[in-house]
Amino acid sequence: MWEESTEKPKPLRTGLTTGTCATACTLASARYLLSYRVTAAANTPLCASSVKKSRDQAAQTPCAQTSSVVSVTLPKGKTVELKVVSYPLGDKAQLLTGVRSTTIKDAGDDPDVTHGATVFADVVLQEAQGIVFCAGTGVGTVTREGLVLSVGEPAINPVPRQMMTDNLLALAQELNYHGGFKVTIGVEKGEVIAQKTMNARLGIVGGLSILGTTGIVRPFSCAAWIASIHQSIDVAKANGIEHIAASTGNRSEQAIQAKYQLDDIALIEMGDFAGAVLKHIKKHPIAILSLCGGFGKITKLANGHMDLNSRVSTMDFDHIAEVAGAAGADLSLQTAIKTANTSIEALKFCMQQGVPLAHAMCQRALAVARRVVPASVHMEVLATNRQGDFIGHAGVVLERVSKASVDTAATSVSNKNTHRLDKHLCAY
Repeated sequence: MWEESTEKPKPLRTGLTTGTCATACTLASARYLLSYRVTAAANTPLCASSVKKSRDQAAQTPCAQTSSVVSVTLPKGKTVELKVVSYPLGDKAQLLTGVRSTTIKDAGDDPDVTHGATVFADVVLQEAQGIVFCAGTGVGTVTREGLVLSVGEPAINPVPRQMMTDNLLALAQELNYHGGFKVTIGVEKGEVIAQKTMNARLGIVGGLSILGTTGIVRPFSCAAWIASIHQSIDVAKANGIEHIAASTGNRSEQAIQAKYQLDDIALIEMGDFAGAVLKHIKKHPIAILSLCGGFGKITKLANGHMDLNSRVSTMDFDHIAEVAGAAGADLSLQTAIKTANTSIEALKFCMQQGVPLAHAMCQRALAVARRVVPASVHMEVLATNRQGDFIGHAGVVLERVSKASVDTAATSVSNKNTHRLDKHLCAY
């Protein structure tokens, strides 16, 4: 049962990224290994070969003390502490096969799908200097171009890799260790959790990504979602996709996919973050962009909002009435719209009197988007009802765009041209 919320709002708790969790586990495993295998001569440099020679002696040494709390230094210098459990892989005599450390991810008050997941790191010492990263169970592997990681690499992003590297090098210096490390990062049930993310469309298969840029999860910042939007666009472009469709929800996505028979890689789960799509397209233009969403979301975009979530942008019925008036609504209908309970009710009023509010709203939304998106990009805005049927449209009618025109647009994008393409309006 959920606890009843307090009458006075409380500050939201921050959390820690999977990258921070992986770093804590990696550090704990490495410290366990190095502390347990330290030679009797305290001033003798410790390396993997010298540790190997002392196996029999170390195997009889009492188990190294393992701290239940690990301190991790984040990219900006802040230190955080995590509870970690460490244990050897294999019996004590075979401790050099590795150590596994685990921690439970706490995302704070952010609605993160990995909240509560068990992150683990298996660490093995190796004679060659350097750090080798591997994907364990529940962490994905990159299979498509366009991401910051190369194809075939474990889906452990650059900042988490650097965090682990920095913390391991500091530990090695502290304990006078001159060898290297093999680090395998995993997440229990990560392959199942990954089904709730965009990884499959990004070409990350087999599990989750280990993420984080600051090491801290800011509640409702939705930074990970926005990053996924950017990655989705980049992956689509890198794989030769000329037409992408950004949608606000499942129904609108299914509708636009069926309309154009688009591959999954061309579908962008925009959600409420229209601005994230439009601004990224401005920097990285594509030939064709379809923006599709429920009528309410399109109405907010038409009113100039780039974040369509209700916590940021509210429905402006005066604005809806003004758009309806421009589309032919009389004063009586405009007054009714201003007192409507929802945008859908306002739309219903207009449909009953034959006022094309949905088309007019799409035209306004297109005008807003065009302030950001380069003119070289073919663009359209489509609105759907709650059943996923198209009810409004503005912009380029893609069925009328010849292949030569699309090729011209693609060339224009690649040359960073500003050639404006003809646009046509369509009514359904």
